[in-house]
Amino acid sequence: MDLTLLLKAALMGLVEGLTEFLPVSSTGHLILTAALIDLHGEKIKLFEVVIQTGAILAIVSLYLQRLLGTVRGLATDRVAQRFTANVLLGFFPAALAGFLFIDVIKGVLFNPVVVAAGFIAGGVVMLWVEARQARQPAQRVQDVDAVGWKDALAVGAIQCLALIPGVSRSGATIIGAMALGFSRRAATEFSFFLASPMIFGAATYDLYRNHHLLSWTDLPFFAVGLVVSYLSAWVCVKWLLRYVASHTYVPFAWYRIAFGLLILATAYGGLVDWTP
Repeated sequence: MDLTLLLKAALMGLVEGLTEFLPVSSTGHLILTAALIDLHGEKIKLFEVVIQTGAILAIVSLYLQRLLGTVRGLATDRVAQRFTANVLLGFFPAALAGFLFIDVIKGVLFNPVVVAAGFIAGGVVMLWVEARQARQPAQRVQDVDAVGWKDALAVGAIQCLALIPGVSRSGATIIGAMALGFSRRAATEFSFFLASPMIFGAATYDLYRNHHLLSWTDLPFFAVGLVVSYLSAWVCVKWLLRYVASHTYVPFAWYRIAFGLLILATAYGGLVDWTP
């Protein structure tokens, strides 16, 4: 396979891994990157879904002991049972909404104005939530094991907003959880765990629907993107957990607003086609 194409796969994997768990919309960054390096077509859209699983594998590896302990304790451990139920409750609303409406959303809402509005509105909400949390430093939910079923369901409902292009799944779940009274770390970690079934489910569904697009010659391209996504996500998640221990999400809010303006500039300047 062409070395240039493999380098492009690595760059896409890097962008995916660095943005999947930050509240900045990995999809928006992948669209911009693909346009800049001239990657187009249905196979590239499938590639973008597949490399998301690399990012999720980073979460699985980082929290492997926690996840294995949860599986082992499902029969008898109330904490493990509650954690599993909360993840499933948080997963269900967006999974159902995505299954029912994703084609309509892609066909109607995926345009530069909506994508930019999602970025900018998300940034404004993030600034508001951070300002409110600064006035109330003692948060109700300090750890993912303290999440109640109503909290999990509420965050899951908020995650449905991520179906709107530009909102960002991580942005919706992290900031939504913080608005509900989660600490910054608890919101961030709960967002990580909610991502696993959501992204694995979406990847499996897309692969099933579009497996006819693939051939064995695509394996190096997909493998490079997936491995780089995994490695960069692993580094990013480790960094993010240290970051939220002593910093706010305010810089990401301003970044979102600036990126939204960039979307409008590139779209109406004819530089990027902001369609899924």
